[in-house]
Amino acid sequence: MRKIGIAEILTFLALFAGIFGLALFTTKHLPGGLALGDFRGVALVAASVLLFYLYAFVVYRLFMFFMPLREGEIAEKSREEFSYHVYLLFYLILFYPLMRSGAMPVPLMRLIYLALGARLGANTYSSGIMLDPPFIEIGCNSIVGQYALLVPHVIEGRRLAHYRIHIGNNVTIGAHAVVLSGVSIGDNAIVATGAVVPKGTRIGPDEVWGGVPARRLRSGQALE
Repeated sequence: MRKIGIAEILTFLALFAGIFGLALFTTKHLPGGLALGDFRGVALVAASVLLFYLYAFVVYRLFMFFMPLREGEIAEKSREEFSYHVYLLFYLILFYPLMRSGAMPVPLMRLIYLALGARLGANTYSSGIMLDPPFIEIGCNSIVGQYALLVPHVIEGRRLAHYRIHIGNNVTIGAHAVVLSGVSIGDNAIVATGAVVPKGTRIGPDEVWGGVPARRLRSGQALE
């Protein structure tokens, strides 16, 4: 695993300080000016946290706009490695606690994943964890089951890369399943509970896959 450098840490800390300052300034000049009675302290803290995360999403998206991560291998000492390490700090410090807590309602998590760059079709929800949301595309009417894990990145020793996960319409990813980088899943397919889908696997429409590592249990023709 590659070490995060001091330049990346300082860049993140500068962005973090800006987010924190904006949240405090806005809280002071908006809800801070309201007559909130006995609940003033609680309301101001809640408003500060909400504003902090709203600004965090905006600053994160702006950073990714100017320093985008592209699909594929990330060379050492490259501009993309710098961008990735700052991106990683955003997740380690700010976003993973939201994603991993399990406390957020599933409809709210959909909005959070969209804010982080995931592409989710209508009526698609995740009660699992989608790492690296910018590299995840899911069609309409699909569900990622509880504690399932989508992992678009590859970290193998010094190797670092991202390969997009494509999931179609009406797909079910079972609870505790793991889908690794570069996987493509066709419409109406099912990944069984606890399955581990290896990197680069292609699952066809209507197929059912399960096991560790996952293999095809039923084909589309068998389901007709």
